[in-house]
Amino acid sequence: MENITKMKVAKPIGEVFEAIVDPVKMSNYWFSSGSGRLEPGKTITWRYEEYNAQVEIQVVEVEESKKIVFQWGANGEGNVVTISLHELDPTTTVIEVQEAGFDENDPALIHHLLDNKEGWVYMLTCLKGYVEFGVSKLRAGLVK
Repeated sequence: MENITKMKVAKPIGEVFEAIVDPVKMSNYWFSSGSGRLEPGKTITWRYEEYNAQVEIQVVEVEESKKIVFQWGANGEGNVVTISLHELDPTTTVIEVQEAGFDENDPALIHHLLDNKEGWVYMLTCLKGYVEFGVSKLRAGLVK
């Protein structure tokens, strides 16, 4: 089972790609820090200082300005996330996030799908605000 979320960003594809793979740029809209640039074969730790939380991801594939694939979750058995970038024109990029690996037999499946969809919409909205307008205060604004 997979979950797909898309958003249009009014910036060139290269700028959007760099905002995702560069941990310094990413810290302006998503996690507060990352242990390195997203590169194939690397294990990266992302931290959310505000929530006292962290997650390790295994970077599976990175295709310059096109695609980033990573796995996250418990013991390397978590979901696989594919972030695809599509250029509409030289100044506009569509980002598609596909998260696969949800257990169709899980009684809480709908809850997990909705929770993750909410998270991706929020992340993409913060990314859009950052790359289009330089807004860096949206990150970690959700209160749970």
